[in-house]
Amino acid sequence: MKTILHLLKKEFAQFKRDRSMIAIVVLAPMIQLIILGYAANMDVRNIPMVVVNYDHSQHSRDLVDRFVNSGYYSILSYAESSSEIDSYIDRGDAAVALIIPKNFGNDLYAEKRPQLQLIVDGTETNTATTGMNYASMIISRYSQNIMVNRLDVSPGSQPAARVIPEIRIWYNPDLASRNFMIPGIVGMLLMVITINLTSLSIVKEKEIGTYEQLVVTPIKPYQLLAGKTIPFIMIGMADVILVLSVAFLLFGIPVKGSLVLLLFLSVIFLLTTLGLGLFVSTISRTQQQAMMTAVFFVMLPMIFLSGFVFPIENMPGFFQNISYLLPLRYFFEILRGIFLKGIGLTDLWDQALLLTLFGVAIFSMSALRFRKKIG
Repeated sequence: MKTILHLLKKEFAQFKRDRSMIAIVVLAPMIQLIILGYAANMDVRNIPMVVVNYDHSQHSRDLVDRFVNSGYYSILSYAESSSEIDSYIDRGDAAVALIIPKNFGNDLYAEKRPQLQLIVDGTETNTATTGMNYASMIISRYSQNIMVNRLDVSPGSQPAARVIPEIRIWYNPDLASRNFMIPGIVGMLLMVITINLTSLSIVKEKEIGTYEQLVVTPIKPYQLLAGKTIPFIMIGMADVILVLSVAFLLFGIPVKGSLVLLLFLSVIFLLTTLGLGLFVSTISRTQQQAMMTAVFFVMLPMIFLSGFVFPIENMPGFFQNISYLLPLRYFFEILRGIFLKGIGLTDLWDQALLLTLFGVAIFSMSALRFRKKIG
């Protein structure tokens, strides 16, 4: 233990002298969480819309008001003709155009089926899909209200039965994407920082020649391994606490579940990231090579296929099967379950078990390769 303690002191002294590492560990997580917390927002509000109203009746004005009052659309301009729409959408000023034909109000009064035209800019698929869904919902509710009002006031007819749904949204009542994204950002930052720090720190010592000095000293391989990994476990946990504090104080997202369970499973997840960092360090000779290997062959596949950016259910079956091999997938489920749902180990035991198995296996194989390299 004395040997390991001396190695720990050496690592922290080396870490203290390297100001760039301090910036990576302390400032980078906070800056990235703030930027991603505000920028990684998939909520679609105030979609810019151009309206071409050929009818100018009370019914057409009521329909436009429904779009505005929904909060999902903002009227950018009222165009005189449909030929003006192209310039708005081509410049990217408007994402949706609504065209109300002539005699729209008269057709409604005569119980005909008037048609509306909705033109959507499909270059941004998320906005386009959400805009079409919102528009369909608004128009559907508008037509239902007209039918109900007509049946209610028509002489000799029975009042229409009204079905009023009572919708309750659990865990994220506002449907704010930030509440969904920030727990994922916690896991992503923990992975990125620990993998980079572990691989770069070891490869840096190879470049400056101190690594060979450690190898020839009377230090056993497990002592060197412990001295190299324990500091990064401590740094990783400090980052977890730092990021959780920022998520609560700045974004108002508390941990609804057990904080102790979250920290414990974070340590388990660190076994996988440290193991991957060790593996990258054994196959890299320079820091640049280690960085490129970690980013392109480890971190990017885990981010894209773990459910952080794209829903796993929307992926082809081949990539869905690959996602089962990624520890980050299970850690995301754990984070969002503890963060948003407040569930415990009784509900997360399968994800926790798989994460533990992956962590132990990855760290053990990487540690054996690391010891072989220094042996």
